Amino acid sequence: MSYDIWNRRYTGSKYKLAEWIVSLINKNCVGNSFCDIFAGTGIIAYSMMHSVDSVCINDFLFSNDVIYRAFFEDASYDAAKLESIKEYYLKKDAENLSDNYCSKWYGGKFFSHNDAKIIGYIRDNIDSLRHEINEKERNILISSLLYSADKSANTVGHYDAYIKGKEIKNRFTFDLIKPYNTKGKRIIISRNDANEYAKKLKCDIVYIDPPYNSRQYSRFYHVLENITSWNKPNLYGEALKPKPENMSEYCRSNAPVAFKNLIDTLDCQYIVVSYNNTYKSKSSSSRNKITLEELKNILENKGTVMVFSKPHQYFNAGKTDFTDHKEYVFIVKVGD
Repeated sequence: MSYDIWNRRYTGSKYKLAEWIVSLINKNCVGNSFCDIFAGTGIIAYSMMHSVDSVCINDFLFSNDVIYRAFFEDASYDAAKLESIKEYYLKKDAENLSDNYCSKWYGGKFFSHNDAKIIGYIRDNIDSLRHEINEKERNILISSLLYSADKSANTVGHYDAYIKGKEIKNRFTFDLIKPYNTKGKRIIISRNDANEYAKKLKCDIVYIDPPYNSRQYSRFYHVLENITSWNKPNLYGEALKPKPENMSEYCRSNAPVAFKNLIDTLDCQYIVVSYNNTYKSKSSSSRNKITLEELKNILENKGTVMVFSKPHQYFNAGKTDFTDHKEYVFIVKVGD
């Protein structure tokens, strides 16, 4: 087996909606350059690569940036070498490995103790190979570790907490991601705050899928961020998080202002916005920071707006109550 870009658990993933969203873009927008400015899993950028020649992929998480570069960058890599490294990792017996940063902090919590030892060993080993692998190969190995770790994690799909009160079994198996052939396409990958990136962006079609509630993605996926950066900081609290970093204004009360600034700044022909109607959720952490009316008003000041919707089951860990949940797509013809 090998991992495709959508083979991960990610809150708000558009994997199940990608075909619908891309069909709306292709039917209602004209242009040859596309930007996914809050790219998340990267599934919309991936799905649009068949329709345009130039794709910008932006997100400010360290883990997502490495994943995009592993899957999409047009750079050489030695597949046989990577398979050999994979086989070396698969032969490692956790019982014979020493404890490491990962097993110290995450063992028996986010992963079984043995799985955490293997994950930490592999991450240390990738850094030790710096003179034997190129940057593309390094990104592939780290991304493969992230996907493999996520598949074995003792969580409900994010890392805001781990599951307690049950035996954590050894489930980790290292497997490689499957990089995509992007030859002939202009791929631009960046790790920036979306509002700052918009100041220098010129593009035909911009897709916007920001966080809409108080759940900060850098905190939701702190374990994957930590494994990617591998600075080995001290961790705090029951969820074992590092000190806050990469905090988004879209998860705060200032979200409508941030969104308006983004829309006003964009230099493009079409703006496509995904929105989910969790504003009336019983859970305050799930409740939208931008109301449907606020969003409509901001977009209508930019151009002519078309609205599409379909029923969609939103991520639910069991503490929220969503009824009649819909996913909306707004398409703005700028300047009309």
